[in-house]
Amino acid sequence: MSSERKKENWKETLFEIIFEAETPLGKAFDVVLLIAILLSVLAVTLESVESVRADYGALLYAIEWVFTIFFTIEYIIRIMIVRRPWRYVRSFFGIVDLLSIIPTYLSIFILGAQSLLIVRSIRLLRVFRVLKMMRFLGEASQLTRALKASRAKIIVFIGGVFALTVIMGTLMYMIEGAENGFTSIPRSIYWAVVTLTTVGYGDIAPQTPLGQGLATIIMIFGYGIIAVPTGIVTAEMTQGRSFVKPTDKVCPKCGKPGHDDEALFCKFCGGKL
Repeated sequence: MSSERKKENWKETLFEIIFEAETPLGKAFDVVLLIAILLSVLAVTLESVESVRADYGALLYAIEWVFTIFFTIEYIIRIMIVRRPWRYVRSFFGIVDLLSIIPTYLSIFILGAQSLLIVRSIRLLRVFRVLKMMRFLGEASQLTRALKASRAKIIVFIGGVFALTVIMGTLMYMIEGAENGFTSIPRSIYWAVVTLTTVGYGDIAPQTPLGQGLATIIMIFGYGIIAVPTGIVTAEMTQGRSFVKPTDKVCPKCGKPGHDDEALFCKFCGGKL
């Protein structure tokens, strides 16, 4: 019984260090973790530079493996100390933590797969906990809720835009033809998308007065269309202003943060805080 209790105390201590940012050890661990993430991302970035890879390729490869082993051990420990490991594995940060170590192992079989290690930069979101900036995560949660609430309107809007580009692209194909660069309907639709989004690469351009007139209409539509999804999401955000800002309190069962100060139970899994 005593050994079981020691095991629980050991797990609780590690949980506070790894998942919490309130204690000095927890904050120190997060700072070390962030520095390791930054250095690993820097190593991956430098390896993509041909001149650097030629001179320091072996060193950078070794550094990648050192960081990967470190993050692998950290990931395993996180699974061991949470009460419900499967919830952590399926959580956003659990998936990101897993994806941040897989590419190095894949590089053994797939050349260049280690470039995907850049996904580790997402782990820098933990800086919000270290710097006591959980209110920003609250704002992010509000934005996520607004996007979910307006997804039906946005889907309808995107469907309308898609239909418009197909129609406009087909019309331009009929007006301009292959001699002016509009060699097919798909290529003409590509031009319509580029024009409607006001990108304007200029690799294809209408030459006839009728085609230029149609292009002008599409450009004007483009400026109006850009504002529509912004207005939809803004309206949803305005309706959902009243909410309690979360803190950095972490659930020991599922490992998810963002609970109210006075909360006794996790709002995600129901576990006791």
